[in-house]
Amino acid sequence: MDPLSEVLSLLKLKTYVSGGFVVNEQSCIQFPKHRGLKCYSVVAGSCFLAMEGVTDPVFMGEGDSILLPRGRPFCLATDLSSPAVNFDVQMAARRPDVPLFSDAVGGCSVLGGHFLMTGGHADILLNALPPIVHIRNESSKEVMRWSLESLREELRDPQLGGSLVAQQLAYILLVKALRLYLQSEATRGVGWLFALADPQMRAAIACMHNDPGHPWKLQELAHHVGMSRTVFAQRFKEKVGMTSMEYLTHWRMLLASDRLQTSDDPVSKIAWSIGYGTESAFGKAFKRVLGYSPREHRRRYQAEPLPGTTDE
Repeated sequence: MDPLSEVLSLLKLKTYVSGGFVVNEQSCIQFPKHRGLKCYSVVAGSCFLAMEGVTDPVFMGEGDSILLPRGRPFCLATDLSSPAVNFDVQMAARRPDVPLFSDAVGGCSVLGGHFLMTGGHADILLNALPPIVHIRNESSKEVMRWSLESLREELRDPQLGGSLVAQQLAYILLVKALRLYLQSEATRGVGWLFALADPQMRAAIACMHNDPGHPWKLQELAHHVGMSRTVFAQRFKEKVGMTSMEYLTHWRMLLASDRLQTSDDPVSKIAWSIGYGTESAFGKAFKRVLGYSPREHRRRYQAEPLPGTTDE
């Protein structure tokens, strides 16, 4: 499995809502603060996105896509001067015989999904992205076209199993949007997500992900990707924002966190599986990275949902 797929699998993305809606002509829809990540694509017409804390509205034309990872309130509008109507209020007032989604005439038709992360540690993805990710070049639109057309057909002509199909298509849209963003912004960002666009850094990260229990050393990772120790160390820190050994420790702790949440395995067994010979050494590393002990983490997870896993 590639590193991006591994991270998304670890976060256990759940499609909370998938579907579409119309922003009518000369209107403005207000969306409240949300958890998780939203992904929208314009399939007909155009609109503006205005977000709290972002100075300039973003114009979205047909075929454009956006990711909204920070949960800030925002508006979608065909006319930003129009009074804002709350999305939930608009949906509650909708007549049952009026379809939620249709091709807009004079307005803007939008498709997409709202994703929650039920595995915890949502910040490793959400904080790696800016408040608005706007994907708008022509080649990107072609990549997204099949998924958008398929989702549009499912919503226009619902069939048996359509809800499940729509959820999976929305998930595909999200992954494709992330992939396109990395391709377009690869040289400008710093962090593990952007590092995946660099073939040698991606290979190094894949080594650590594929065998987290291996006693990796800087020299060995450099050799795997065909670089000198010094050049590799410098580029990894420039691209990822931390050293390779720091990244390895963080990845191991995320894996351990997931095991503590989803299994009854003893702490000692989890420690051994990710390369720690003693429970004590593992416990110190876990607390240094996450701020509490492995046993405290397990108790916290069992007692209450982790932040970012519900939409309340």
